[in-house]
Amino acid sequence: MKKIVVACASGVATSQAVASKVNRLLKENHVDAAMKAVNIRSLDTELRDSVAYISITKTTKEYPVPVINGIAFLTGVKQADELNKLIELCK
Repeated sequence: MKKIVVACASGVATSQAVASKVNRLLKENHVDAAMKAVNIRSLDTELRDSVAYISITKTTKEYPVPVINGIAFLTGVKQADELNKLIELCK
């Protein structure tokens, strides 16, 4: 099972909401993946065994995994594009 990390400042509200929505969308597309919502301070540790990072904020930092636009899952704008990227990463 592939692991996807979602991070926000506290790891509670926004990241949990996005993780829940993405989890539902992936299941609807028959993709087996585990979502993990974390606070930003534990992000580097959590990324070690992940296939993607869903970012709630705009970032310029380089990460060892692809970064997915989490705002798309909050607003719905370009959500399908970001979901398709995740599906490809989980194959």
